[in-house]
Amino acid sequence: MKKSDKVAEIELLKSKFEQAEFFYIADSSELTVEQVNALRRKCFENDIEMKVAKNTLIKKALESINGGEAYTDLYDALKGPTSLFFTKVANSPAKVFTDFRGKDGEKPMLKAAYIDTAVYVGDDSLKDLEAIKSKEELIGEIITILQSPIKNVLGSLQSGKNTLAGLLKALGDRPE
Repeated sequence: MKKSDKVAEIELLKSKFEQAEFFYIADSSELTVEQVNALRRKCFENDIEMKVAKNTLIKKALESINGGEAYTDLYDALKGPTSLFFTKVANSPAKVFTDFRGKDGEKPMLKAAYIDTAVYVGDDSLKDLEAIKSKEELIGEIITILQSPIKNVLGSLQSGKNTLAGLLKALGDRPE
């Protein structure tokens, strides 16, 4: 690889890292071509960008972002074959990995993940990453929690059996 190609690749990786709030570093070696294509297809369906890059170029790209201080815990994961997974939903690659592996598979194996300034290291973190809720899931839960008391009050008022409803009716029927 020519030096100009390396510089261009580092700049490309740097822009990807700067734009991504969440990215995973994994080992997808030992997968057959068909398996890699199936993994790429699953990633595409889940709005995940998969990229293979050299570890030294990845490290240089990370180091070029604000001195690389935020990414120092990831550097140890940059050994052996490396695939990068960029996503907008924190738990999406973890779910894809688990689904892709099925019951017997071991690949892709998670080396590390960077989730909104938090670093998860090792394949043991996959369950924790799957449990992270997406922004949409959290908003849905908050809306459900906020709607619950209102629904209870409206249901009680509509049933007519509520003492508050009876009290209001009695006050309304009272002669002046």
